Amino acid sequence: MTGDLRARPDRRVRWWSVLRAALLLMWLVAVAASWWSAPRPAGYEEAKAAIAEQRLTAYQWGDSWDTGDQRPWFDGSTLRSEGNQGPIFAWRAGDGRVHWIDTGALDATGTAGTVEDGAYSGPGAAGIAQALIAAGVQDRAGAVDTPSPWISGAGAVLALFFFGVVVGGPAPVTGTRWFWFWLIYTAPFGLGMVFWLLRDRPWSAAARPARQVAGRETRARGWLGLLAGVAASFLLSAVVLVLNILLGDQWVP
Repeated sequence: MTGDLRARPDRRVRWWSVLRAALLLMWLVAVAASWWSAPRPAGYEEAKAAIAEQRLTAYQWGDSWDTGDQRPWFDGSTLRSEGNQGPIFAWRAGDGRVHWIDTGALDATGTAGTVEDGAYSGPGAAGIAQALIAAGVQDRAGAVDTPSPWISGAGAVLALFFFGVVVGGPAPVTGTRWFWFWLIYTAPFGLGMVFWLLRDRPWSAAARPARQVAGRETRARGWLGLLAGVAASFLLSAVVLVLNILLGDQWVP
C-alpha cells in the first residue's frame, strides 16, 4: 500500500507542470506579438503609398522616440510630441505592424509640390499632411505606440501570478523571495520570470535542496537578484544592438 502511494504522482506537481507550460506559451506569444508590432523605419515613398492606398488604420505625429525601460515587460517605444507636428510620422498598417519615417531628413526634391505649413515641422511633414487630406484619411489620427490590450493583459497576468506564488506559495528553492522579486523586476521582457518557471518549479519535490546548512542560509539573497537583473539588462541591450547591426531594423527593431 505504501509503495502504491509513493508511486502515485503528486497532483500538485502535475497541475503545476501544465500551468507552467501554459504560462511559458503565453509569454512566447506575447513576445512574438510585441516583436511584430514594434515600430520599424520605412521610406518616404512607402509612407506616401500606404496613405494613397489607404492601408493605414491609424497614424501619429511626434518628434522623437522614447525607448525608456522594458517595465512593463512588453511595452515598446513611446512617440513623444512637443510643439509642431512632426518630424516623425508613424502609422499602423492593417496587419498590425507599425512603421515610421523621419520627414526632417528629407530634402526639397523629395517634397516637391507640397505647401509649407507652420503647423508642421518642415516641408516633408507638410507633404505627408497634404497626402493624408488627398486620400481622405486625415481623420484616422490616433496612438500607434500603444501595445494591444492582449499584450498588456498577458504581462499583467504573468506578473500577478508570479507575485502571488512567490508571496503565498512554497518557499523558493534557488533564492529567497527577495532574490526572485528583484531579478524578475529588473530583468527585461520577463526573462527573470522565465528563469523562475524553469528553475525553481514550485511544488516539485524533486527540486528541493536543503535551504540551510548548519543554520546558514544557502539560497541566493536579494542583492544577488538585483545585480543579476541589472546585468541581464545590459547584456540583452548589447545583444540586441549587435543583432540590429547584423540583421537590420526589420528583424531587430
